[in-house]
Amino acid sequence: MSITNIMIPDILKIRKDFPILDQKVNGKPLIYLDNAATSQRPQQVIDRINEFSLRINGNIHRATHFFANKTTEAYENARETLRSFLNAEETAEIIFTHGATESINLVAHSFGDLFIHRGDEVIVTEMEHHANIVPWQMMCERRGAKLRVLPFGDDGVLQLGLLDELLNEKTRIVAVAHVSNVLGTVNPIAEIISKAHLKNIPVLIDGAQGAPHFKTDVQELDCDFYVFSGHKMYGPTGIGVLYGKRKWLDQMPPFFGGGEMIDRVTMQKTTYNEIPYKFEAGTPHYVGAIGLAAAVDYLNNPELSLINHYENDLLSQATLRLKQIEGLKIYGEAPEKAGVLSFNIEGIHPFDLGTLLDQMGIAVRTGRLCADPVMDHYGVENMVRASFAFYNTAEEIETFYKALIRLKAMF
Repeated sequence: MSITNIMIPDILKIRKDFPILDQKVNGKPLIYLDNAATSQRPQQVIDRINEFSLRINGNIHRATHFFANKTTEAYENARETLRSFLNAEETAEIIFTHGATESINLVAHSFGDLFIHRGDEVIVTEMEHHANIVPWQMMCERRGAKLRVLPFGDDGVLQLGLLDELLNEKTRIVAVAHVSNVLGTVNPIAEIISKAHLKNIPVLIDGAQGAPHFKTDVQELDCDFYVFSGHKMYGPTGIGVLYGKRKWLDQMPPFFGGGEMIDRVTMQKTTYNEIPYKFEAGTPHYVGAIGLAAAVDYLNNPELSLINHYENDLLSQATLRLKQIEGLKIYGEAPEKAGVLSFNIEGIHPFDLGTLLDQMGIAVRTGRLCADPVMDHYGVENMVRASFAFYNTAEEIETFYKALIRLKAMF
């Protein structure tokens, strides 16, 4: 079986940018299929991070010496890179956080404290990552609000027809994943945003699994908030982005207090800085932001313009292959998917399967995948998840398939 005959980047050449891939694990060539959890970094990102550790490091926005100026300049240039990546209207709408989880918590806390009151409602979906459920539950408990859930069908598709019933005069915000981290479903976020906006309800999009796979235009989508993490899109850990429309960010109170987010401090009262700095208290992870910008620059390489098509072909090949394995069940078969296959094989515990695959040099994710409601929906305790990136190959998919066949025979 081969990849569809389309023009694709030179994958073997691209793989050379990722030094971690060129090694053996347990004596076998590494096949890394856990990209939905954390993707690997190209040498260009590693070099950019190291540059600031070796030659330029200085705290930002706080001094006038050479190192501080150079680092501040690089940090703010990184903000502009991310603005361009999302096509935000202005750089002030780009907030650097420690990841998608912190970004969602920031909105749930800050937006929630200002706009959500007793009796109000928040809508999430049944397929959300815990990071887009728990912060809203905490906020609802704190504010006396109600969390309402848009379910999905066994095929992994949201039951969008029920959204009109859920949206009402009490709804204050809708929070939905761009792409499910378990099912791979690409949700119809444009339609969800449109439906919510007809009733003047803002929408937060969890783009942790969307940003690594395709370009997102937040102005075209007209979403109110969009969040993602650097470590899932070939950048550093501990860095993420919150995009928010100025009309919301200007009104929302700060999430953390401390340096940089202040305008003036007296012992009687503190006034706050303007956005984005109002939400970036303390010394930010400026090296992470600079490294994330390098990852975005890497993804903007014209050679990678067709990576989404290539990744879709990898997913199609893997889906066809795994369906040939008797007793293997794939969870979520939406018409629109991105880079994720979650499954179980009858008679084999997911942890055993993951451990044995690791002995064969193949890295996958096993467990509840930070999505207990999805596990409950299908009545399973755990799943195995293989997730793909553009540096994976058709040959790796074949090796993965043959490994599963071999392990199934063992049981």
